Amino acid sequence: MMHSKALFTASTLALVSLFAGSVWAEPLVYNQVSLNAEVSTEVARDRMHVTLYTESQDKDPAQLAATTTRTLNAALEQARKVDNIAISLGNRNSYPTYDKEGQHIISWRERAEVRLESADFSALANLTAELLNTLKVGSLYFSVSEPARKKVEDQLLKDAITAFKTRAQLAAEALGGSSYKIIQLNLNSNSIHQPPFIRPMMMKAERMADAAAAPEIESGTQSINVVADGSIQVQLP
Repeated sequence: MMHSKALFTASTLALVSLFAGSVWAEPLVYNQVSLNAEVSTEVARDRMHVTLYTESQDKDPAQLAATTTRTLNAALEQARKVDNIAISLGNRNSYPTYDKEGQHIISWRERAEVRLESADFSALANLTAELLNTLKVGSLYFSVSEPARKKVEDQLLKDAITAFKTRAQLAAEALGGSSYKIIQLNLNSNSIHQPPFIRPMMMKAERMADAAAAPEIESGTQSINVVADGSIQVQLP
């Protein structure tokens, strides 16, 4: 029994030693450097978005809903006559209004939206001017379309990797290294958006109804950037 116990203890110690040896045998990573590179460009906004709305009040909620629907249908019918305009209905909400004591409902208010989008700024501006006879401007803003964004981001991804490699080489040379290898590399894209609610553009849109021709529209640009960050291992001579 003592002999068996001694053999078991020896075997256990051997396994522990073998495991410990395998752990310590793993090579340690030296001369590792973390760095990042960022590239960006300005892209012209090529999509125009307009949200128009109707808002009214009536004591009869059914009559109010019917009036709102007629106004929306007329606007949609008019908008469908213009080519290259994406049309959709936005939010529609109704809520009661109360007397001064807040005890009794005295009427109902309803608000409903029509959303328009197009790459043809002139056509959408003229349509907006016409619809302002019955609707009001809720918001007007511009964006970069997905195809344009993807095309720019694809090029920026290549540029970001090139910039990362350039920085990696500089870091390797500064540390006296002969070369480097990339341990990890992450690529992230980001766009800096302008707030969608732009009051000056709304004021301009509201004046369209009184103008003989729609004014020139400046959509501006949007910054798109791609960041490459990761780590490298510098190979020392």
